[in-house]
Amino acid sequence: MLLQFYKYHGTGNDFIIVDQSENQDISLNAETIRFLCDRRKGIGADGLIIYYLTENYDFGMTYFNADGLESTMCGNGGRCMAAHWKRKGGSAASVKFKGIDGDHIAYFEDEGIIKLGMKDVPEVTKTMHGLKIDTGSPHYVFFAEQIDQLNVNEEGRKIRYSKEFAPDGINVNFVELKDSKIYIRTYERGVENETLSCGTGSVAAAIATNIEKNPENTSYDIVAPGGNLKVSFTKTKDNQYRNIFLEGPATFVFKGTIQL
Repeated sequence: MLLQFYKYHGTGNDFIIVDQSENQDISLNAETIRFLCDRRKGIGADGLIIYYLTENYDFGMTYFNADGLESTMCGNGGRCMAAHWKRKGGSAASVKFKGIDGDHIAYFEDEGIIKLGMKDVPEVTKTMHGLKIDTGSPHYVFFAEQIDQLNVNEEGRKIRYSKEFAPDGINVNFVELKDSKIYIRTYERGVENETLSCGTGSVAAAIATNIEKNPENTSYDIVAPGGNLKVSFTKTKDNQYRNIFLEGPATFVFKGTIQL
């Protein structure tokens, strides 16, 4: 069977997008998704996203990590899906789509920037060393110094597989605040490696920074190894986070086919 696909990335966080309408007779199992995401034997990506049509929305998205298993919300992936809708001929200034964590709206800004509305964060859990925040995907945010010298895979793996977060594990974000900017490096579960950027992780990092470092600021520039993002939100009097937006570029790389 011949699979048609599209490759996108959001600040280096890369995805294979499979448009269901173009591949109606193909069913993808975990083994096939792992093959497609393999950077040596397949196409190569941090994850695979199914783009499908559904009532009352412009489209729906189902996200799979590189391990082949369906996962939670992906912020950079959602922005890439909005870019794909636009590339397919969408002409509106915004798009509404369905994710695993509920409804999302993405706005098309100037110079290719896509501003994605994220789910509300009603609570944050403080642990001994960091903060646990669910921004559509579960994240553990750990503040550190000189994160550019950190062995993210080694340290992230320890936390991801720790008893504290068993059995599902957690995404791990190492964060450093410098010159009013948030520098971030991420170990992603399901990819089981450091990724160049993480959208939901960037949102978690911004909220954690608001709590621990700068309670007056509600907008942050995020610097990841793969590029820059921006996170903004509204903080209520009872410390809930609403009107959360993730902004940044979403880039089409290429279109192709592969024999399964």
